[in-house]
Amino acid sequence: MFLSDRHATIIALAKQHGRVRVTDLASHFNVTPQTIRKELNELCSQRLLTRTHGGALFPSGIENMEYEARRRIAADAKDAIGRAAAGIIPDNASLFVNIGTTTEAVSEALLSHSGLMVITNNINVANKMRAYPALEVVIAGGVVRGSDGGIVGEAAVDFIRQFKVDYAVIGASAIDQDGALLDFDFREVKVAQAIMANARHVILVADATKLERTAPVRIGQLAQVNTFITDRCSSEALRSICAAHDVRLIETSVFEGSQGD
Repeated sequence: MFLSDRHATIIALAKQHGRVRVTDLASHFNVTPQTIRKELNELCSQRLLTRTHGGALFPSGIENMEYEARRRIAADAKDAIGRAAAGIIPDNASLFVNIGTTTEAVSEALLSHSGLMVITNNINVANKMRAYPALEVVIAGGVVRGSDGGIVGEAAVDFIRQFKVDYAVIGASAIDQDGALLDFDFREVKVAQAIMANARHVILVADATKLERTAPVRIGQLAQVNTFITDRCSSEALRSICAAHDVRLIETSVFEGSQGD
C-alpha cells in the first residue's frame, strides 16, 4: 500500500516542523478534525508518526522505522535511483549489495543483467535475484535481523572480507551536512564498512529524505564513495564535498522527474 498524497503531505509537514496538530491540519486541508484524527491514527499505526495529544510527532532520529513503512517512503524516487545505479553496473561484474530498501530497488533494476556475481547480506535481495539463472547469488552468513531480513554481525563481516569485487551498492539511514554517512545498528555498520573496504567502486544510493534525518552510528564519509545517486541534493555542503573529493553526483530528478517524498 502506497501513501496517499494527503498522508505524504502530513509526513512532510511533520518532518519540517517536528510535529503536526489536528487543528492546523484540518484547516490546511479544509476537512474536519475527525478526518485528521483518523488519518493520524493510520499513519501512527504504520509507525510513520508518533501520536500525541492533539497531534503527532515525526519519529525520533534514534529509532529506525519499520521495514514496510520505510519501503513506502519515497518509493518512486527509490525506483529511479535503482535504475540509475543499475545503468552504471555492466554485465559480468561482481558486486556487493547491502541492506536497505533503496539497495533493494537497485537489485530489482539489475534483474535484466547477465553474468553478475552478487554477494549480499540482504535476504530480500537474495530471494529476489536467486530465480534468475543469469545471476549468481552468494549470501553472507550471520545473525538474521527479523525486522528487515538483514544479515549482520561478525560472521557476516568475516564473510565479506573474503571478496574483492568490482562494485558495492550501499545505503545509509541518514547523511549529515558534514558528509557523515549514518545508520542505527552498529552491527550493520560494521558490515557496511567491510563492504566499502573491499570494493573497487562504491555506489551510495539514498533518496533526499535521508538528508533530513539523523542516526547515531557512523558508517563513514561521503568522500569515501565514488558515486552518490539521489533523487535530488539540495545541500550545497554535500555538493561541495562531492566536488572536492571527485565523487560523482547523480540526481535522478534531473532526468526522471522523481519527487523524492
